Amino acid sequence: MGVISVLWGILSLLWAMLAFIPLLGWGNWFMIPFAVVGAIIGGFGALLGENSRAKAGLVLNVLAIAIGVFRLTIGGGLI
Repeated sequence: MGVISVLWGILSLLWAMLAFIPLLGWGNWFMIPFAVVGAIIGGFGALLGENSRAKAGLVLNVLAIAIGVFRLTIGGGLI
């Protein structure tokens, strides 16, 4: 579960960086739930004992969520 969470987090961060391109900010609406699922997987992995990889995946996904929410906030996507 830890490896899946890390890969999920990397994909989420790449998606978040792509969504910083003008006119692609709508991608954050799909990236945030995607990253939430990765964070849940990382949380379960951390509970099951895969500490280092699962925690890294959890951190990557939470970072992606924070970037997505920030981008939606500055772009006027969240009212």
